[in-house]
Amino acid sequence: MNIQLEKLGLIEWISKINDSSIIEKIRKIHDEYAVTPNWWDEISRQEKESIKRGLKDIAEGKVHIHETAKQVYEKYL
Repeated sequence: MNIQLEKLGLIEWISKINDSSIIEKIRKIHDEYAVTPNWWDEISRQEKESIKRGLKDIAEGKVHIHETAKQVYEKYL
């Protein structure tokens, strides 16, 4: 799916709508999307610190591919 083409198609479609009830529904979707809180602001301090540690580990190359992790923990599953 090409998101840019999808958006352009929606813009074209919206520009041709003459039904005010549909425009109102689109407006409500827009308004709800605009006030959706950023998930980062909704998580705890501990969760933020954990994410930051994980990103630091990635930056420092302290990660393992899925296959390696699967082999190590296979006996526990």
